[in-house]
Amino acid sequence: MRIDPVVRRVVYACTLLVAAALPGAALGAGGDVPLMRAGNDIHNLPSLQRGARNFMNYCAGCHTAQYMRYNRIAQDLDIPEGELKANLMLKGGSVHDTIRNAMKPEDGRKWFGNAPPDLSLIARSRGPDYLYTFLMSYYADPSRPHGVDNRVLPGTAMPHVLAHLQGVQNAVYRTESSPDGSAIKEFERFEAGVPGSLTPAQYEEFVRDTVNFLEYVGEPIQAKRQKLGIWVILFLLVFTTFAYFLKREYWRDVK
Repeated sequence: MRIDPVVRRVVYACTLLVAAALPGAALGAGGDVPLMRAGNDIHNLPSLQRGARNFMNYCAGCHTAQYMRYNRIAQDLDIPEGELKANLMLKGGSVHDTIRNAMKPEDGRKWFGNAPPDLSLIARSRGPDYLYTFLMSYYADPSRPHGVDNRVLPGTAMPHVLAHLQGVQNAVYRTESSPDGSAIKEFERFEAGVPGSLTPAQYEEFVRDTVNFLEYVGEPIQAKRQKLGIWVILFLLVFTTFAYFLKREYWRDVK
């Protein structure tokens, strides 16, 4: 039986929507790592301010955000220009500059094997849940050059730059038998290892604020767009109500 192309496209679109809505459907880069919910809120101004601080102190040394200007951050996040220059513009320059790092691409490749990517659109391309899970999933691995690996992105070239905050956790595995009888290691959980300066709850908040800021950077207009959208929907509802009663008035005497 031949299926109409339009029907096929509709079924395909519905399948994608259902898959996206299923709990736990989102997986990590390897396709087998369930992503944790970031739970960030781009309407939370204090969180965005803390996230900007986190980004500039821990990320901007290696990563750029070349589509975001400092003055836009100051305007959107209600940061006075003096505080912006003193606390966020660590490399100096003009408030009209975009966020650049001091690292040359060849240095990044030499030190890490890959040049650190620009993070302007990382939250839009990967999603906030991916970023949150990635920053929560470093664990001790002495075989790696930096002594750590990441569950979400195995073999990552990025060192655990937040290790002094989170500490270095250990990955616990269990041994199971595969269908062919061979033993395989399955990840079970993380357990505490070397402690950091923050409690687990404090570190989760730190990561959530950082991811919140990266989501804002990916679409600075998002919060305003959502607020405007509410008014647009309300206008359309009111307009539809008037249009309906007007239609009834016009067609009242039509038999």
